[in-house]
Amino acid sequence: PDATYSILIDNVEKQTGSLYTDWNLLPPKKIKDPEAKKPEDWDDKEFIPDPEDKKPEGYDDIPKEIPDPDAKKPEDWDDEEDGEWTAPTIANPEYKGPWKAKKIKNPNYSGKWKAPLIDNPDFKDDPDIYVFPKLKYVGIELWQVKSGTLFDNVVITDDPEYAKQLAEETWGKQKDAEKAAFEEAEKKKEEEESKDDPVDSDAEDDEEEADEASHDSDADSKTEAGEDSDANKEDVHVSLFIPSNLT
Repeated sequence: PDATYSILIDNVEKQTGSLYTDWNLLPPKKIKDPEAKKPEDWDDKEFIPDPEDKKPEGYDDIPKEIPDPDAKKPEDWDDEEDGEWTAPTIANPEYKGPWKAKKIKNPNYSGKWKAPLIDNPDFKDDPDIYVFPKLKYVGIELWQVKSGTLFDNVVITDDPEYAKQLAEETWGKQKDAEKAAFEEAEKKKEEEESKDDPVDSDAEDDEEEADEASHDSDADSKTEAGEDSDANKEDVHVSLFIPSNLT
C-alpha cells in the first residue's frame, strides 16, 4: 500500500491523492528552519523609484486650491459693511499631490525570501496510516433540504476490485431502471401541474369579475352591491380546486 486514496462516483474516479498530504493525519515531514535569517544583502523590493525621473520645475508651487473663476460678487455686497469680497476657492485640477518618482522594476530584485525547509524532528512515519482497526460504524454527514434520500449497499473492504464488482452487480443493474422511474415520476408531476393551471386561471377570472361588479354599483345600492360581492366571492372559493398535493 502506498497510502493513496481514490474517490469514485458512479464507479468513475473523480478524485485521487495521498493520505500524507491531503489531510493533517501526521505532522509535516518538512518545516521552515526557525534558525534561518534573511541575508542582509537580500533585496525583496520588486519595484523601486526611477532614479532618472525628475520633479518638474515649479511643481511645489502648484496650490491645492484656487479661486473659483465662475464666482461673482453678490450685487448687494457692501465692501464697507461686509468687508473686501474674495471669491471662494475650489480644488485645483492641476494639483496632483506630493511629487513621487515613478516606479520601475528593480534590477537587483532577489524575489520573496522564504526560510529553507528542514526535516521536522517531530515527524514520525506511520506505515499503517490507512488502517482503522477499531472501525465499527459508518456515518454519512450531509446537508439537504428535501427528504427521501436512501443509502444502501454499504460495503467495507480492502479489495478495490471487489468493491467495483459489487457496485456493478447492485447499483449497476438498477441505475437505468431507477433513472427511468424518476423521469416518469417527474413527467406525471408536470402533467398534473399543467392540468391544475386552468382551474386556477378560472378562479382568478371569477374573482376579477366579482370585483368589477362591485365597483360598477352606484352609491345608492352600495350595501346591496356589497352583499352581492360577498356572495360572488363565496362562490369563487367554493368552486376553487386545490390539488391534494398542495395541502
